[in-house]
Amino acid sequence: MDHIEGDLVFVRIVSRSACGSCKARQACGLAEAQVKKVAVHTSRAADFRLGESVSVGVRRSAGSIAVLLAYVGALVVLIAALVVSVGVLSMSEGTGALVSLGAVAGYYLLLALFRKRIEHTITFSINKI
Repeated sequence: MDHIEGDLVFVRIVSRSACGSCKARQACGLAEAQVKKVAVHTSRAADFRLGESVSVGVRRSAGSIAVLLAYVGALVVLIAALVVSVGVLSMSEGTGALVSLGAVAGYYLLLALFRKRIEHTITFSINKI
């Protein structure tokens, strides 16, 4: 655990690459670790102590929502923009491809603008180990 502010518990997560358990990882230099911070809302924040090991979880449906928004939504926008630009508006394939990529960029921009609203649909849970 990193720190606590009110009902927010900030947890530091260290994710290691798949080769993290390899005996030769120090010599090859390919093993990497990334540190991420997660803010977990909980009414039990006072029960946790700094430096304490905790388990952080998320609902399985939250992962499905993330995949739908990040990948499936972008794919639908890409294909729809390509079909409309080339099929309906009779643009060249190259122009249609550029329009489609622009549409996907716009889609990701919209996701970024609505980030705060989307974050509330994905909630974490925290438990002592």
